[in-house]
Amino acid sequence: MSTSAEEDVILKTIDTKGVIILNRPKALNALNLNMIRKIYPKMTEWENDPHMKMMIMKGAGEKAFCAGGDIRAVTEAGKVGDRLAQDFFREEYILNNKIGTYEIPYIAFIDGITMGGGVGLSVHGMFRVATERTLFAMPETAIGLFPDVGGGYVLPRLGGKLGIYLALTGFRLRGRDVHKAGIATHFVQSNKIPELEKTLLGLHDPKAHDIGEVIESFEAQSTDVPDSDFILQNNMDQINRLFDGHTLEEIVHNLKSDGSDWANDQLKTISKMSPTSMKVTLRQLQEGENLDLQEVLEMEYRLSQRCIEDKDFYEGVRAVLVDKDQNPKWQPPTIEGVTPQHVDWYFSPLPAERELKL
Repeated sequence: MSTSAEEDVILKTIDTKGVIILNRPKALNALNLNMIRKIYPKMTEWENDPHMKMMIMKGAGEKAFCAGGDIRAVTEAGKVGDRLAQDFFREEYILNNKIGTYEIPYIAFIDGITMGGGVGLSVHGMFRVATERTLFAMPETAIGLFPDVGGGYVLPRLGGKLGIYLALTGFRLRGRDVHKAGIATHFVQSNKIPELEKTLLGLHDPKAHDIGEVIESFEAQSTDVPDSDFILQNNMDQINRLFDGHTLEEIVHNLKSDGSDWANDQLKTISKMSPTSMKVTLRQLQEGENLDLQEVLEMEYRLSQRCIEDKDFYEGVRAVLVDKDQNPKWQPPTIEGVTPQHVDWYFSPLPAERELKL
């Protein structure tokens, strides 16, 4: 199947059901503005059609659901003042909100890599089905960004300080652990996904309850993939205790005071991340805990535009995605160097005509 620009996303209506296939397998189905501009109107059309009963979102190929947004293009645009740096985040967040408020059941098969923009295409939906191939992470602090696409809404609601831990460290969850963490609603082994899809598409006049029952029946049969304790089970006490800080400095102090091998490993991880990103991210999650999804996305849009105006986002993308030397030179280079005033600036209003209003 060719992946020309015309076919980077496939939109299908099957009887009373919609299917969207992210079709850039070579790019791990990374989301670009062109794709967003096809998906959003189609989803709106289906939502407004009284005959439509459900929709499925999935990725082409066997590696990824969606590995993120087309961040390189955004930073290239940002350098030259191109509108893409505004439009991409704006339209992506509007799509995330559509998914979060969708009036017909929305099912995401997060079979494979699901990061960044791919999280935004799944985690706000009614049903999120993980498989043993699912790899979930929000690794944005490593590129001078923050866990956006509504991460500020979802992560603080995962229970305890798990969301803050995942956001600051970019820790990767796999397979059943994505379900155990509360990111996926179900776990179905990957070789059963085609049959699950076929069964869902064959349902007559399904309601959310019927869809849930079908997915649960496939989940019950998914016994080829061994079950085990949540990978962070033995660390949850430490996560809840050590990542419970009002400030990033407190969290670092907690980790240093703890002195365990695990705490030292977390310090090592955090030391590689953008200090500015981590401070912005901690506040994003703290504020997001008390906001609804729309308010979070409006806040995150401000943050995205400040990233475009600041330095670390460009440097992180250069170090991780472009030159791949994995050696970003953050400005400022230390947590102590990031002033409260600078963090306040990230959260400050944009000119009225540039704000995202949902």
